[in-house]
Amino acid sequence: MARPLDHQKRAELLADVVGYIAAHGLADLSLRPLAAELGTSSRMLIYYFGTKEELLMQALATHRPDIAAVFADIDDPAALRERLWGFWQANIDGPERVSVRVMVQVIGAACASNGPYASYANEAIAVFVGALAQGLRKIGLAEDAEVIATLLVSGLRGILQDRMITGDVARTDRAARRLIEQNIR
Repeated sequence: MARPLDHQKRAELLADVVGYIAAHGLADLSLRPLAAELGTSSRMLIYYFGTKEELLMQALATHRPDIAAVFADIDDPAALRERLWGFWQANIDGPERVSVRVMVQVIGAACASNGPYASYANEAIAVFVGALAQGLRKIGLAEDAEVIATLLVSGLRGILQDRMITGDVARTDRAARRLIEQNIR
């Protein structure tokens, strides 16, 4: 008879996976070094999560913010601009930066044909675009709300990638601020 899952251990593993990937990267992710770093075995990771991809998806799901709540109380363009700028800063310098770094890698990997992360990345983008589009409608920017939300989400993600690669804080902050200001009026 198989032993029951240790849900506390499983939760601890999920909490540590995102940090590991942020530090070591997704491209060469292998279960053995990951397991060693987490103080377990690759066999136990398979027992708890089934596949490497499922482990990553579940780990990212535990770190996903409630995007709808981020924009729920916004009622004017200035407040939305400031909330989006605050969200940018939290994702760059705040505690969310680790999971965002991994999310950018996952979205990049999802571009590969038949990539294992495509459905997760598609859902993550749809959730963010949908929540931001709803926020835009709420402040009276209903015309092309999905298009504006797409410009903002995709543009900010691109600027974030630029910053992660180049390390140019001043230029990428200015670009993010301008993108937000030009699209939310």
